[in-house]
Amino acid sequence: MTFTPRAGIIGTGFMGAVHFHAVRAAGGTISAIAGSSRASAEAAVTRFGALAPADSAESLIARDDVDVVHICTPNATHAGLARLAIAAGKAVVCEKPLATSVEDAKELTSLAEQANVVTGVPFVYRFYPAVREARDRILNGDAGSLWMLHGSYLQDWLAGATATNWRVDSTLGGASRAFGDIGVHWCDLMEFTTGHRITRLMANTSRAHEKRETHGHFSQVSTEDGATLIFETDNGATGSLVVSQVSPGRKNRLWFSFDGTDASFSFNQETPDTLHIGRVDSTSHIAVGPQTLSTQGGRRYATLPAGHPQGYQDSFNAFISDTYAAVRGQAPEGLPGFRDGLRAAVLTEAVVASAARQSWVDVPTSDGPSEFHTSYPAAERQMQ
Repeated sequence: MTFTPRAGIIGTGFMGAVHFHAVRAAGGTISAIAGSSRASAEAAVTRFGALAPADSAESLIARDDVDVVHICTPNATHAGLARLAIAAGKAVVCEKPLATSVEDAKELTSLAEQANVVTGVPFVYRFYPAVREARDRILNGDAGSLWMLHGSYLQDWLAGATATNWRVDSTLGGASRAFGDIGVHWCDLMEFTTGHRITRLMANTSRAHEKRETHGHFSQVSTEDGATLIFETDNGATGSLVVSQVSPGRKNRLWFSFDGTDASFSFNQETPDTLHIGRVDSTSHIAVGPQTLSTQGGRRYATLPAGHPQGYQDSFNAFISDTYAAVRGQAPEGLPGFRDGLRAAVLTEAVVASAARQSWVDVPTSDGPSEFHTSYPAAERQMQ
C-alpha cells in the first residue's frame, strides 16, 4: 500500500495557499493548519478543506497525524519552527530563507542530517521544464565553455512608497530584502542550471523609497529595494545580476542568459512556454512540451502539450511532488533541501557584507566559517 504523507501547514497567507494546492496535487492529506490565531486557522480549514485547525504552530508540529511540516511564516520564525519539527522527527518544507543568519542555517542543516529527515526549500524555478532542458543541454556540453552568466529578477509589488509588507522590516524579514527574497532564487537557478558556483562577488544595494507608510505614518526603511552585483565562478565565468522589487510593470520577471562559446541559453519566467537557444548561425525558440523537448529532465517536468504553458503553481506542485517522493523513500534528482537553503544564506551574507564595505568579497563554497574578507578582482590583483 502506498504511503500517503500527511501535511501540517503553518501559515495561511499567499505562500500557505500555494503549499495547500501543491500538497493536494501531490496526493497528500492536509491534517492540520496553524495560523496567527485560532480564528485564522479555522478560516483556512474552511477555505481549503483541511481536516483540522491547530491552536498553535507548536501544537501542529507535535501532532501524531502530521508527517511533513510546511513552514510558511515570516522569515525570522523559520529557524525556531524548523528546529522543533526536526526534533519531532518530521520532514520539513521551509520557505526561504531557511534562516536569517548563516549560523542558524548551518545548524538546521546539521540537525536535519543527523536526524535523517527529508528537507525541502522551495527553489521552485528549478522545476520549469525549460530550465531542466537548458540544464541537461548545458551539462551535455551544448553551450561549449560557459563564460558569461547574466540576468535579472524584477518585480513591482513595492513600487509605491505606500506599499509595504512585513518583509520590509528587517527584524521580521532579515537584513536583506530584495536579494534575500528573490535574488537568491536567481543565484540558485544559475548554479543549478550551469554547475558553476559563485566564488567572489561585489554588490551594491539601493532604495527607491527611503521611507514607507506603515500603520498610517511614514517610517525609515533599512532593507533594500534593489541590488546589483557582479561575480566570478569556480569554473572561470563572470556574471552580473540586477534585482528589484520596484520596477513598474515587471510582475515577476526572472530572466537569465547563460552564454557559452558555442551557444547561449535564455529563459524568461513570465513567458515560461519557450526556451531560447542562440547560436552564431541560428536562433531557436523551443516550445515547451513532452514532444518538443529533447532531454530527460525537460520531458519529465513537461506535463502538458506544447502551447499549454506551465506556470509557477505547476512548478511548485512538481517540487512538492518530488519532496513527497523523497518522504516515501525515493531520491528525486535536483530536489532543493536545507543545504541549498544554507547556500542561499551564505550568498545573502556575502551581498550584505560587500554592499556595506563597497568591496569584493570571497564567497565560501563549503560549510566553512561565515567570514568575508575584502578581496580584489583578478585585474586589480595583477596590478598590485
